[in-house]
Amino acid sequence: MRKQFPVLSQCIYANTAASGLLYDGLLEWRQEHDLDFLIGGSRMKMKAMIEGIPEIRKRVGHFFNCKVENVALVPNFSLGLNMLLDGLDSKHRILLIESDYPSVNWPFEDRGFQVSYAKLDADLEANILEKVKSDDISVLALSIVQWVNGIQIDMDFLATLKKEFPNLLIIADGTQFCGMTDFDFEASPLDIMGTSAYKWLLAGYGNGFMFFKDGVEDRIALQSTGFNAANGNVDGKDNVRFAKRLEPGHLDTLNFGSLKFSLEFLNGIGMKTIERRLEVLSKKAKTAFTELGLLEESVVGRSSHSTIFNIKGDDALFQKFVENDVVCSQRGGGIRLSFHFYNTEAEIDAIVRILKTG
Repeated sequence: MRKQFPVLSQCIYANTAASGLLYDGLLEWRQEHDLDFLIGGSRMKMKAMIEGIPEIRKRVGHFFNCKVENVALVPNFSLGLNMLLDGLDSKHRILLIESDYPSVNWPFEDRGFQVSYAKLDADLEANILEKVKSDDISVLALSIVQWVNGIQIDMDFLATLKKEFPNLLIIADGTQFCGMTDFDFEASPLDIMGTSAYKWLLAGYGNGFMFFKDGVEDRIALQSTGFNAANGNVDGKDNVRFAKRLEPGHLDTLNFGSLKFSLEFLNGIGMKTIERRLEVLSKKAKTAFTELGLLEESVVGRSSHSTIFNIKGDDALFQKFVENDVVCSQRGGGIRLSFHFYNTEAEIDAIVRILKTG
């Protein structure tokens, strides 16, 4: 499987939290797609849009178990969320997570909502519950996995929270989550989930999706629309369904076709297999980094974790990683290392050896 990713022969790639990798199979598909466009022109594109896009939407919905009519294909999470919030009543009281991804928090903050914040530490779930109770929260918006340190919200906690506060609208960013685990949207407590697919889903840039549970359309009055939302029907202006309002313009068949291809690629490996693999890598990395005293207490104190870690380290350590061909990122005052299924336990051992020789 690693042979599908040529960059892995050149370095230790511990940077999927910044960008997933392009792989041979997807490159070949993209080249064939554009060759067909080169030869077929508009005939090829029209067919791909009319026949291909609905199939892509079905594949995305099936992969995550979301009703097809509740799937919106969007270029990225940020655009999808901003369009969504233009239809959310400003009277809502919003709960965000401190230091969450800016594209989660900023759109709420800049629209003048009444915003509260839950502290991001080992007791994240307890902090959320306390704020929901004390601040009369009606909307909870958060990343399922935090971008800086990899803390992952307990989905069972969200399910319990939803039972206690059934009218609480839960909006989640799955960009650092989707592709890590076998996820069932309909069975989850989430009302809305949006995802950019260029990270753990390995789909390249310019594609993503938004999922909605039934009934969300009664709580948000979307304003966005366009010819594509009506499927190119000049008489369809007043009959656009909720999710399609997030697709006002044409969708790129290369980018969204890449999403479909990568979902099929991951499905071929098996999401359960990937999930188990990442659990092994997460436990190994957390144990090693904890023993070296490199993790913050908010991470050490949690029972489970993603495969994103932020270790203590300065510019000198980051440069040492660069010199040893370890690809990673500087985030939040530390160094972020993130591992996907194409990483190995031996690579984690190699990183630990670099840290010990520092």
